[in-house]
Amino acid sequence: MTEDKKDFTFDSIDLLSFVNSKTKILTIVTVVAFLVSSIVSFFIKDRYESSVILFPASSSSISQSLLTDNNNKKEILKFGDKEEVDQLLQVLYSDQIRNRIIDKFDLLNHYNISHDSKYKRTKLKKEFDKNIMFSRTEYMSVRIDVLDVNPQKAADIANDIADLVDSVMTRIQKERSLKALAIVEHEFLSQKEKMKKFEDSLSVIRKKGIMNYESQAEVYNDAYATAISEGRIKGAEMLQGKLDTLALYGGAYVSLRDLMVYETEKLSILEAKFIEAKVDAEQDLPHRFVVSRAEKAEKATYPMRWLIVLVSTISAFILALLLLIITDSIKKKN
Repeated sequence: MTEDKKDFTFDSIDLLSFVNSKTKILTIVTVVAFLVSSIVSFFIKDRYESSVILFPASSSSISQSLLTDNNNKKEILKFGDKEEVDQLLQVLYSDQIRNRIIDKFDLLNHYNISHDSKYKRTKLKKEFDKNIMFSRTEYMSVRIDVLDVNPQKAADIANDIADLVDSVMTRIQKERSLKALAIVEHEFLSQKEKMKKFEDSLSVIRKKGIMNYESQAEVYNDAYATAISEGRIKGAEMLQGKLDTLALYGGAYVSLRDLMVYETEKLSILEAKFIEAKVDAEQDLPHRFVVSRAEKAEKATYPMRWLIVLVSTISAFILALLLLIITDSIKKKN
């Protein structure tokens, strides 16, 4: 038994002739798809986009950049590098930023999410991530894009996020710098108290007449030897008393004096660190440079209705054509 009908092939001539034979059906499907997609596209709410462009500031210590002579210090007026960009993006994606924006702009109601919904936080996060986006640009800056049905709200959210990221980073660093200040201040005050005790001990010894052990010992020994050789007994006895005092307190004087030199250097270092820590804790500089603030959009960014209609119409045509080809092939085999 021979088969008279040939299966359809995707030869250009076969395809054109097949399309020509199904013109009526394809036209109806295409027109219906065009009309339906046009109607549906007009029911989609307009959404407006506002953007902020900002650069991260160099993550350098204020005290290290301004108060110390350090060859490896970073310039505080320079833009940050890749590391600072990543840090800035991490803060932007933090729960602190998200929750404060959600609360300030009442996004739960704004996105029409029911308060009774079992997964309202999940839905809210999904809507937030869909409408508020952060990205790194090719110029090592950070872009904040906000889509919203209200153009003014889109601009306000974008600008508020740019401001919030600075306050959040300041608060994070402030917590650390205050703890560092407390540690350094405690060590500095402890060292001052220790120095005071050493000074009090030296004052007691100085009242015994010991001002400079080495030079006094040398002078008293020479004078004592001279007095003995000249037979000045009273003078020799007086000098012997002074030498006895030196022998009794000299060792303690030398130890305290040398220790004071070391402890004074330590106090000087701690004082410098205390000043630096105080500057870092009490002063703050912006952590980002805003290049372009968000403005109210004049026209909607989304949806692109002509594109929706075009894609829907072409898709419907292609799908209808494929279904007709498959149907026709099945009929021929049967």
